[in-house]
Amino acid sequence: MNKAIETLQARGFFNQCTDLEALSERMDKGPITFYVGCDPTGPSLHIGHMVPFFAFRHLLKFGHRGVALIGGGTGRIGDPSGKTEMRKLLDYSQIDANVESIKNQLDRFLGFDGEHALAANNKDWLENLNYIDFLRDIGSCFSVNRMLTFEEYRLRLERGLSFIEFNYQLLQAYDFYMLHQKYGMDLQIGGADQWGNITAGVDLIRRKMGGTTELNKEHEVYGLTFPLIMRADGKKMGKSEKGAVFLDPNLTSVFDFFQYWRNVPDADVRKFFLLFTFLEIPEIDEVCAGDINAAKERLAYEVTSVIHGKDEADRALSGARAAFSGEGDKSSMPTVELPRSDFEAGVNVCDLYFNSKLCATKSDARRLVQQGGASVNGKQVTDVKASFTVGDVDSDGEFVVKAGKKKFARIVLV
Repeated sequence: MNKAIETLQARGFFNQCTDLEALSERMDKGPITFYVGCDPTGPSLHIGHMVPFFAFRHLLKFGHRGVALIGGGTGRIGDPSGKTEMRKLLDYSQIDANVESIKNQLDRFLGFDGEHALAANNKDWLENLNYIDFLRDIGSCFSVNRMLTFEEYRLRLERGLSFIEFNYQLLQAYDFYMLHQKYGMDLQIGGADQWGNITAGVDLIRRKMGGTTELNKEHEVYGLTFPLIMRADGKKMGKSEKGAVFLDPNLTSVFDFFQYWRNVPDADVRKFFLLFTFLEIPEIDEVCAGDINAAKERLAYEVTSVIHGKDEADRALSGARAAFSGEGDKSSMPTVELPRSDFEAGVNVCDLYFNSKLCATKSDARRLVQQGGASVNGKQVTDVKASFTVGDVDSDGEFVVKAGKKKFARIVLV
């Protein structure tokens, strides 16, 4: 088996392949050009989107050439795969802005050099398509009966599938067809929910370019999918109590990003090391064989370093240690500034938790205190009438407010 494919399999990236033996032989002959697609449905990717892009970097390491296709065209429709209802259609200007934002995120992660790692936008060939010509040339290659056998369409039919979404598979297949001609693209990779779309592209290229004949083997293309990642506790990968874990620090703070990984279920630690870090497998096994909390801290540090850089990971690690073990630098903790004047007369504990954004409502804060989950400067608070003044600050002139075992904030008076 080809070494790059062996690496993907060993690290948990393998789900299905259109022809594994043939793909392996092709990759043994020399570098292959592959692509991963993502639609700009928001201004930021979240960590669940990143599995194919981690695989992208592994393939780059073995000398292959990758294209990140950002769907400025298909994003105008929205992929129905994995969705129970139609996506909200975005304004074109918003889609264009999202494309640039996501391209910048992927550039930081993949390093687009124009030779080995490239970015493309399917808006370039989809925006001005003639619909009649497209139906005659491309639509005639598709069987509606076959499309309805794919799970993503079958499940949506039970709830309702719009005609605009039904076109999505044709457009994604057309992307593969265009990229094959433009870049010599021979492989598309993606999540398991993309299997139908990927195989549709493989079939389209064969129909249009004769890749199944012995005389046209240069047009033989492949599809490879990865498992959809779920946490051991049943939660969807990349989802937290606060929602999706985004790469944009304005949507998910670096500290919250770090803490997401620090708090994953024990059973997921090794799996996430394999998928979301670039440590070698023997080192991963050695880390996972030791203390599980130390392993989680290392996982959080490694993933945060990959996504946000070492300096940000260092700060997040220091802040976490300051909050939970009394070590590290408190200035690296999530910080909220509150008016000193408010504390001259005293601030009620429920107001303190609400103002520090640890509780969404004052009723939530009251329940937290009553249930024994509140502590201020290391001391549990159970009286909902308790209040705090300037004289109650810690030795650094601050408040450290905790909600349960995992949520906390540093309150600085200004």
